[in-house]
Parts: sequence; C-alpha cells; structure tokens
Amino acid sequence: MKNIRILCIGDVIGAAGRAIFQKYIPKLKKERAIDLVVVNGENSAHDGRGIIPRIVQSLRHNGADVVTSGNHIWAKKEIYAYLDEHTDLIRPLNFPHGVPGAGYTIINTTRGSVAVANLQGRVFMKELVSCPFRAADSMLTYLKSKTAVIIIDFHAETTAEKSALAQYLDGRVSVVYGTHTHIQTADEQILPKGTAFITDVGMAGSLHSIIGMKKESIIRNFLLQMPSKFEVDTALPLIMGGIIVDIDPDTGRAISIERIRIQDNELIVTPENTTNK
Repeated sequence: MKNIRILCIGDVIGAAGRAIFQKYIPKLKKERAIDLVVVNGENSAHDGRGIIPRIVQSLRHNGADVVTSGNHIWAKKEIYAYLDEHTDLIRPLNFPHGVPGAGYTIINTTRGSVAVANLQGRVFMKELVSCPFRAADSMLTYLKSKTAVIIIDFHAETTAEKSALAQYLDGRVSVVYGTHTHIQTADEQILPKGTAFITDVGMAGSLHSIIGMKKESIIRNFLLQMPSKFEVDTALPLIMGGIIVDIDPDTGRAISIERIRIQDNELIVTPENTTNK
C-alpha cells in the first residue's frame, strides 16, 4: 500500500483565515494528492475566538476532514451540542471529564484509517487541564489497536513542552505538531524513532497582523496594560501555514515532512465573509 499523505493546517483566524483556506485547500488537495486534511479551527469565528457549526461545515465543504481546536473551543455556546453530536470537530482530550465532545476521532481514507487527536499544554495556559503526557499514554492503549497512523495537534504555548511531548511519543505516534502560537517555526523534522514533528505549523490569516489580530489594539494593550478589544485583521497579504507528511500506513512511521507557507497578495476578504450568518 502506498503512503498516506496528510496535510495539517494551523490556526484559522476569522474571515481572513477562512478565505485563504477556501481558496487554496481544494487545489492543494488535488495537486499534492492529499489523503486527509486536518485544520485547527478554534479561532475561525468572526471575532477570532471559538467556532460555530456553520464554520465547521464550511471548513469541511472546502476540504477539511477533521477540525481540531484548543483553549477557545468554549467561546461560542452554540458549538457545545455540535461537539456531542459530530466527530469531525474535536477538542483537547485532557480537558476535564464531562465536557462536551471527544479528544480524538478515527477517519477512514482510501489508504487506511487515521486517528487524529487533540491535546492542550499546561505551561503558561490558564485552563486547568490534566497532564497531556499521561493523557496521551491512556489514549494510545486504545488507538494502537485501531490504527498505526496517529496524528496529534498539540495546542500549547511553549516550545519546550511541545518538543518534550514529541520526544516522549517518538515511535508511538506518526505526527506531533504544535498550534496556538500562530507563528510557523522552521524546525520540521523526523525524530529518531519515526515521528514527524514541528513546534508550530503557523496560522491562516493576515501576514502583517499580530497573530492574526489588528496590531493597534494589541500594541495599546502592551503600552497601557489596560483591557483592549482585539479585532481580526483582514488586510493583505494573507498567509497560510502547515505541513505535509507522508506516512507508512503499515508501521505508522513518518517518511517525510514538508513545511508549507502560502502567501496571497490579492485575495480580498469581503464584508459578507466577516459575519457569523
């Protein structure tokens, strides 16, 4: 059987991120023969916090197979029921017991089944979550009996915690990639036992923003230390970051990892794209 090729896209920021995702993912899937697309959608709502069912469906329509999330998953209450009723949107596995949704899902592709999991870090994150390392151990006792190909979106703040989890899971999962910091790193690698890793895959949003938000309000916040409402930046150019990983479906070992970064200087985000309707 040929290798499974998986595309992982970083945090989609508001209408700007949705627009560049919509424009490029269908083309990228076709040109690069992608078998599975995973995208982080926890910032894809109009204000850059949370996600709603309509946006999940839009991301799916434009090529996503699984939508991962993170600490902003609870920002929009209308997503709670969706998490319980659907498997195409997952939240971090190590959230407290009893919250809506699941922390992993299994997708069947033409080249075999793939498990996609979501974990959240604890360093410099205000949410009280359980240990992601031990949560991964518990999860793998089940998933290893279902598929050899396991992908983890690790939504975490620090490079050390992300690297530590990848090293801890080396040889036991196919890919560990970081999200949450929105800045694509240049350290993509295959670890000694066959796990592909990158500290952060980046974001889909405005290039000259501050992590996808208009710079003025964020700079004001740093200068004055006063509350300031952050707004999604839709100014050109737009960028989208991610990785393409080839994986042996029999062993689960990563064969190659390629960092991708797309820049668009012409795509205009129209007013109707910026609403939740």
